[in-house]
Amino acid sequence: MTSPGNASGVATHVAAILPAKDEAERIGATVAAVRAIPGVDLVVVVDDGSSDATAELAAAAGAEVARHARNRGKAAAMTTGAAYVARHEGIEGGEHPRPLLFVDGDLEGSAANLGVLVPPVLEGRADMTIATLPPQRTAGGGHGFVVRLARKGIEDLTGFSAVQPLSGMRCISRAAFDAATPLARGWGVEVGLTVDVLLAGLRVEEVPCELHHRVSGRDWRGQLHRARQYRDVALALARRRARRGLR
Repeated sequence: MTSPGNASGVATHVAAILPAKDEAERIGATVAAVRAIPGVDLVVVVDDGSSDATAELAAAAGAEVARHARNRGKAAAMTTGAAYVARHEGIEGGEHPRPLLFVDGDLEGSAANLGVLVPPVLEGRADMTIATLPPQRTAGGGHGFVVRLARKGIEDLTGFSAVQPLSGMRCISRAAFDAATPLARGWGVEVGLTVDVLLAGLRVEEVPCELHHRVSGRDWRGQLHRARQYRDVALALARRRARRGLR
């Protein structure tokens, strides 16, 4: 595998990290689509305590796999993936850390469209790009309470008005990722990333992407999921307000 940097001191390749739990039905197609993105030369699936064949199918599709013996949550999976990439670069001897492309494991073939997130970061025009998604093919979702909480919290803390503050598909420079660690817990990880990167004085850009994934329903499971999201987003924002001496 080639070195991720060049003589100019700029990374030329990207490492994709896919946190995944019980995504056996979709992970193979998602990995194949991500491997086809120009600039992606390393795909790491972090199997976060799956009870199915997620890890085996990811490896069969060409990904390298890191595994959690039990479910530890998205933030932990993202951190494990970033550490895996850092170790890979240490072994490889590259001097210029790859940006990290975070991808949800259920995007299947539409993940190939994430390529538009990469050039702004590789070219130094942005420190983090965030995918904004079109209306999804499958009906579902909540009533927007979590989105409104996240959007207002980010804007109050940073002045940045996010179109889709909960989007998990992001390309981020290694320096920006390090500035945002430790990551916010649970479902607050995306909001925490956005706030921390912006408060570090770095640049964030939202980019429209034609992506489609599984949408949570409006049954009791979907309602429970959104309640947990609301809790984790509120906690991430409260901790960041506290750091700045705000109420």
